[in-house]
Amino acid sequence: MTDRADQTIKVLRSGFDELAELVGGFTTGDLARRSGASEWDVSQVLSHLGSGAEIASAALDGAVNGTGAPAGEYIREVWARWDGMSRTQRADDFVTVNDALLRRFEELDRGAREDLRIELWFPSAPVDVATLGGMRLSEFAQHTWDVKIAFDPAARLDPEAVRLLLTQGDAFVGFLGKPEGLGGRQAAVAVHVTSPERSFGLDIRDKVAITAVPAEPDAVLTAPAEWWLRLVSGRHAAEHTPAEVELTGDGLTLDDLRRVFPGF
Repeated sequence: MTDRADQTIKVLRSGFDELAELVGGFTTGDLARRSGASEWDVSQVLSHLGSGAEIASAALDGAVNGTGAPAGEYIREVWARWDGMSRTQRADDFVTVNDALLRRFEELDRGAREDLRIELWFPSAPVDVATLGGMRLSEFAQHTWDVKIAFDPAARLDPEAVRLLLTQGDAFVGFLGKPEGLGGRQAAVAVHVTSPERSFGLDIRDKVAITAVPAEPDAVLTAPAEWWLRLVSGRHAAEHTPAEVELTGDGLTLDDLRRVFPGF
């Protein structure tokens, strides 16, 4: 578990350093561009990453200091403050608070990375550093894509983040998947992803779940692993779907899967 925490913190740092360098060159007009998150401009994505970093830092500090999870009032104040910032202030403060969070992660010794348990700001059992880092990495990687796609239509998720998230993200499938997207139908899908390679099943019934590869699937999805992660998070519009994504089988389409994973 310590190794997973170490790897996650390292990938978070490299991803932040890359995005911070990109943000440092943005003009006010760049910050006003529509992002990959359809309701947000680029500055609002940075605002979300900034407020999230503050809240995660408060949770981490609460575990270290024994004060517990950040209170709801604190979280609402953080959101309101970021909502009230100018676009340029959001960009500047995004860099400051995310660097501070990463320094908090990096300063944890091996014992803390293994044994520390962190109370979250929503109903959940306390989590270890690797889990909190994985949650942050998932959010950071997807929202980095939201920023990059505003400038580069060929943007993809960071490969190192994909490698880690592919083995950690099965729980998100059940949380984000909406079986009603199939309009009352059910489906068992065999999923084969590449870069890295992995095969598994996607079961869409009363809930959405990852399973073993079904012996007789209703459809077979073959896709890059980074697109699979973007599919689950709702970043799957046709114009952002690589040509190598393929769904075979009768009665199920990519648009059906898009409705199952409407995003957040």
